[in-house]
Amino acid sequence: MTKQFAGKSALITGGGSGIGRASALALAAEGALVTVTGRTEETLKETVRLIEADGGSARFVVADMTDEAQVENAIAAATENGRLDLALNNAGYDGEYQLTTDYSTEMLDHMIALNVRGVFLSMKYELRAMVAQGSGAIVNMSSGAGLLGVPGFSGYTATKAAEIAMTKSSALEVAPHGIRINAVAPGLVDTQLIAALDPATRESLSAAHPLGRIARPAEIADAVLWLLSDKASFVTAIALPVDGGYSVP
Repeated sequence: MTKQFAGKSALITGGGSGIGRASALALAAEGALVTVTGRTEETLKETVRLIEADGGSARFVVADMTDEAQVENAIAAATENGRLDLALNNAGYDGEYQLTTDYSTEMLDHMIALNVRGVFLSMKYELRAMVAQGSGAIVNMSSGAGLLGVPGFSGYTATKAAEIAMTKSSALEVAPHGIRINAVAPGLVDTQLIAALDPATRESLSAAHPLGRIARPAEIADAVLWLLSDKASFVTAIALPVDGGYSVP
């Protein structure tokens, strides 16, 4: 059986762990040549090792997605075969719980640099490649926080809402070129950050989701793959909640 992304070139920012790694593994398993980027070489190498151990093809590029030259270089590396078919802009920064009155300006600036500037720069160079070839699909990793107010995370919610706004605007720009851009808005996901919480806090966070638990990274990756695939060929400019019902009023 032919794999759905056979022969496709894919780029994943923030591909060294969590949702980024899960998405890289899933794309490679479906035949894509995956390029993962991030700032930590060790975790990127591990993602590539896991993909290759499963028979897939992958490479990594160390890059800070807030630096325009490094972003351009990473995307150039992903298009070495002359194409960039798929992209997941997943690199991001959550920050810490702080009331607006006490919010660290330094934390906010870093959040804007990665969550807004980083996604914007990634799309800028990804779309140059995709427009030239007349096709492509992009997913931006937003958050349910971008759809809701979350006390103590005003800066984070602002940047994730900005990602959704950029997704919609850019999607409308490039729709005539046969390119689709969507966002995924997860609820809480069982990553290293959540795993480090005490059991009582984890239980409370799980109970906040109508399905009674938090998501596995692979479940978010499944949504990413669907949006990148031809099965979502008539879907663009949306922010898809994958949150176990958390964002329902």
